[in-house]
Amino acid sequence: MKKVTFAIAGLGSRGLDAYAEYQKKHPDEMEIVAVADLKEERRNLAKKEYGIKDDRIYKSAEEMLKEKRLADAIIIATQDQDHVREALMAIEKGYHILMEKPISPSKDECLLLLDKARGYDKKIAVCHVLRYTSFYRTIKEIIDSKRLGSVVSIDAIEAVGYWHMAHSFVRGNWRNYNTTSPMLMQKSCHDMDILRYLTGEKAKRISSSGSLMYFKRENAPEGAAERCTICKVKDSCPFDAEKIYITDRKTGIRHNRQWPCNVLQSNPDEEKIRKAIEIGPYGRCVFHSDNNVVDHQCVLIEFESGATATFQMIGLSKENHRSIHIFFTNGELLADMLSDEIVIKNFDDKEYEKIKIEKSSSGHLGGDEQIMKEFIMSVNGEGDVSSSLSLSIDSHMMVFAAEESRISGKAVSLIDEFKGQAYNPEDGITLEWMGRAEGINEEQ
Repeated sequence: MKKVTFAIAGLGSRGLDAYAEYQKKHPDEMEIVAVADLKEERRNLAKKEYGIKDDRIYKSAEEMLKEKRLADAIIIATQDQDHVREALMAIEKGYHILMEKPISPSKDECLLLLDKARGYDKKIAVCHVLRYTSFYRTIKEIIDSKRLGSVVSIDAIEAVGYWHMAHSFVRGNWRNYNTTSPMLMQKSCHDMDILRYLTGEKAKRISSSGSLMYFKRENAPEGAAERCTICKVKDSCPFDAEKIYITDRKTGIRHNRQWPCNVLQSNPDEEKIRKAIEIGPYGRCVFHSDNNVVDHQCVLIEFESGATATFQMIGLSKENHRSIHIFFTNGELLADMLSDEIVIKNFDDKEYEKIKIEKSSSGHLGGDEQIMKEFIMSVNGEGDVSSSLSLSIDSHMMVFAAEESRISGKAVSLIDEFKGQAYNPEDGITLEWMGRAEGINEEQ
């Protein structure tokens, strides 16, 4: 297989720590030749780890994309509101494109990109990495085999985890939907995509409800301070920044130098982390932040066949995991990422069948590595990627409909009322119109 050269826009935990890592394991398949990021420390880290030449290191994606095409493909892993603008520039330069999800928090931008990509002779894929895991691919094989009959209903849950919710969506980059994306789009477009993938059907009707219920000023414990380091009630608070980033056995710097600590500081140590929580956003009280994304949301979906699905995103859970329960006409299936086990209950069998999914050391149960492998293969003309732009926009439309329903309190029809709305060039959506959010992308 021919080695594919890459440029990377956005050197956060997705661009640099997830996708770039593939080169270290497979240097015969991938070579990073150009990078761009707003933060000097991230640019320097990429230079050190991958030997990027000085004249191929850029201070922004726009600066890099003004150059002639520098590589075969580009990974776009910047902030949510930057993706479409940069993808359009990459199309003009002739890159194969691997784009971090979400495509955009704007429905019009998604449709604009789809319109511009029609007839483009290069690959464009979206990082819906859960499609590439053995966990969901095994479930998909069971569904498609019809061994349990047809799908009647699906119950899916994403438990974000209390500390992950606090890290990314209360204190972190995605705390405010005015500058990034709604919670369902940023965190759970993965899950809308998986439901679309597993059923193989388009959604017909969607309704949703949810709110920011807990992480608000009025719920702060008596005596809570604006920052954790000076708080009198920190010992009894599970969201205390020192617990999460320093002492916790899973997430703290004393036991883990990777995500989430490397979001606070590149190449982190305890001294750097302490300084970061003393003065930075990750040391703010979760009840005194400027967050506005929901901390829980439920979605009810009706598919074209009449099958239904419920999805729940909950930001207040002990563990960070996903689970799914599928009801068929001749049995049911239960699976949970915590156990890496799929349980099949056929109506005719007295014994339950259990399928153990092999664990992967790479992120998202192996999805991060597998999407890179299959994207590189597709660039070489060996097959295609599962998460194409058109399929990904289809599941994004499910999110847009759910958000419209949550805000209006009414069910939304994707067939008649919503999905039929196409991009109109006369609406004035231009490169200059699209806003820009500062920062880097981190773990999803």
